[in-house]
Amino acid sequence: MSAAAPRVETPGIAADWSRERRERWWQPGQALLASIRAYQRGGAIGKRLAAARHRFWSVVTGCDIPLNAQLGGGVAMPHANGIVIHPRAVVGVNLLIQHQVTIGMKRHDDPRLPIIGDGVELGAGAKVLGPITIGDGAVIGANAVVVRDVPAGAIAVGIPARVIRPEETPAPSDGPRLADDGEGTSDAA
Repeated sequence: MSAAAPRVETPGIAADWSRERRERWWQPGQALLASIRAYQRGGAIGKRLAAARHRFWSVVTGCDIPLNAQLGGGVAMPHANGIVIHPRAVVGVNLLIQHQVTIGMKRHDDPRLPIIGDGVELGAGAKVLGPITIGDGAVIGANAVVVRDVPAGAIAVGIPARVIRPEETPAPSDGPRLADDGEGTSDAA
């Protein structure tokens, strides 16, 4: 096995470690992250135990997150299923990863990998591929295939993903109103 990867630390950004804490026994995502963290900080015996736990939780979740993954603190995986992270991809702090997310290489002959900033949200089924940078606070929509840089605070959606600036975000529709109309009746009669 290779040497443990250094933890990703960002100056000025504090990791919210409570996002990785297990509240119940059956939280496979948090258990998988705990095994990775234990491996990265453990001694010889601790690493072996952590590796065994990692194998178990990897099978349960169907996730492929290597023990030497470069993960920042405060990673949240509410539905850890089918998540794939390349061991050399760099992931910032306080990341939200939904199920079926892939972070990896774009082509086999190009070993460069994504760098994901702090506070990023990756929607279900999102693919982040190649030598790109996802800026701090960006949101990647569900099933988006990101192959170009995404600036900080932006939203990326589609296949291939395109960046939507906040001023381009569509306004919410005026749905049915259920509020009181002032005469004691509601519009939802």
